[in-house]
Parts: sequence; C-alpha cells; structure tokens
Amino acid sequence: MPESKPLLPVIAGPTASGKTGLAVELALRLNGEVVSADSMQVYAGLQIGTARPTPAEMRGVPHHLVGFLPLTEKYSVARYAEDARRAMADIRARGRLPILCGGTGLYVDAVADNLRFAGRGEDPVLREKLSRRADEEGTEALLEELRAVDPETARRLHPSNRGRIVRALELYRTTGMTMSEQLRFSRGVPPPFEARVVVLDSRDRAFLYDRINRRVDGMLAAGLLEEAERALSAPTAPTALQAIGYKELAPYFAGGLSLAEAVENLKRSTRRYAKRQLTWFRRRKDARFLYIDDYDGLPALADAAQAALAAPPPA
Repeated sequence: MPESKPLLPVIAGPTASGKTGLAVELALRLNGEVVSADSMQVYAGLQIGTARPTPAEMRGVPHHLVGFLPLTEKYSVARYAEDARRAMADIRARGRLPILCGGTGLYVDAVADNLRFAGRGEDPVLREKLSRRADEEGTEALLEELRAVDPETARRLHPSNRGRIVRALELYRTTGMTMSEQLRFSRGVPPPFEARVVVLDSRDRAFLYDRINRRVDGMLAAGLLEEAERALSAPTAPTALQAIGYKELAPYFAGGLSLAEAVENLKRSTRRYAKRQLTWFRRRKDARFLYIDDYDGLPALADAAQAALAAPPPA
C-alpha cells in the first residue's frame, strides 16, 4: 500500500471573503503556520492597501512571504514557487503544518500543483519596450497580439492585467514557448503532498460586494491615502504599481478626480477583481467551495473547512 502524502490545506477565494481569518483559525487548531499566496502582500510598504494581516489578525500565528520585498524589486511566480516550497519545507521540519492562503490564482496553482517552470525567459529591455507600447497603444492592443500566439492565456487575462499580459508576451518572445505551454510542461512532477483546496465564495453576490465596500472604507480609515501617496511617490517596480488600492488613487493625487470618484473606482475595481478570482478558482476540479453567507461566524466556518479538508477529494 503506497505511503500517504502529507496534507497541504489551501484556503483560497476572492478578496474580503475571510481567507486570513479562516487560515489563522485552522492554524491554531492544527498546529500550523500560514504561507501567503498573494502577489502584492509580498511588498514592504503596502500594508493597508493589500490587506496584509496585522499582528492582531495573525493571533500569534507565523505568516511567511509577507512584507519582505522592497517596492523596487520585481517578483515572479517562478521565484514565488521556489520561496513557498522552501518555507513549507522549513515549517514541516519543525513539526508544524503549512497552510497556504491567498487569492492570487497562479500562485496557488504554482504551489498546489507543484509547477516547475522551464525557464524564466526574462528580458528587461523587451519588457520595457512592451510596457512602453502598453502606455502608448493600451493593453488591449497587446492582449490582441497575445491572442494570436497564445489564445488560451489571453482568454484568462483581463485587459487591466497589464503585468501578466506583458509577461506572457515577454516569455513567448524570449523562449518560444507560450505561457499555457509552459504551464502544461510544468505539471510533470507530482507534488510531494496532497493539496486540499477550500475556496470561499458567497451565494449572494451582494453579500460579498458589501464586504468589499466596507473593507475599502476601513482601509481609508486606517490610513490608505497616506500609504498610497508614499508608495506612488517612491521608486517602485511596475508590478507593485499595479496593485489595486493604489493605481485607482493616483488620479486623485494628480488632481484629475475627486476623492469620492477615486474611492468609487477603487471599490468597483476590487469587486471586478473578486469576480475574476472566482472565475479562476472555479477551474479547479479539486476545489471544495464553502459559502461564507451559510455560516454564522468564524468557528462554524472553520468547522466546515476542517470537515472539507478531511473529506476525500471530489471525483
């Protein structure tokens, strides 16, 4: 009888669905530590706008891959996958359980599916040229070019996701391999653990959207404007500048929009991002969906998540 693989709980879902609170509660119950799967929480200086958990929210549970990267540094999914694997190995070596938690779909897939990237395919000169084209022609023009060579990836990307569009074209031009081909290639090595993915959702979309709107209001009360002004005025990697919560406030600082207009744009962008996150996670056939509006409080949700993690994978 083959030896069973160690469990990797994965808590995924859209922004404001309560992923952090659930992951922390599970970590306290299961002797775990949290490994973040959020492409923007990695940056130091983006605490409020990325909803990086505060010490009070962490409740003493160690969190890995949060707030460690300078704003000037570019970060890739390939590097993230390496960093996450190291963090998980260290957690297990100390006799504790790693719990992956985040809303960046590609980061979740990279770890849960043990993706191995064939080559980074990086060319800073080409990337800068593509970025200038995005400024001059708009990202839709680049997305159309991507459709011609990699329609599968293009279908997954929203026109506002400039960084991923530029990266997909950069990868294709430098390696001759499309991003979708590389993802298929990278799935060749089975993971050394059994990932069990719980995705938080809401049956009533208005319920989730209300949580998003209230979260934005809370961020503003906590000092988001001051944080965004500092981040936008500092030397910053293009990736970090694309973070929702910052780019929507830039026109306000430039005098082009009122604060009320910028905040409404921020709420709308966040709601649209949540919709895209759910679309991504619904592609996972192994995902177990829990609907946050079905549960009265965190303990009941955590009980349901523990049961889902203990159940056999969906057929």
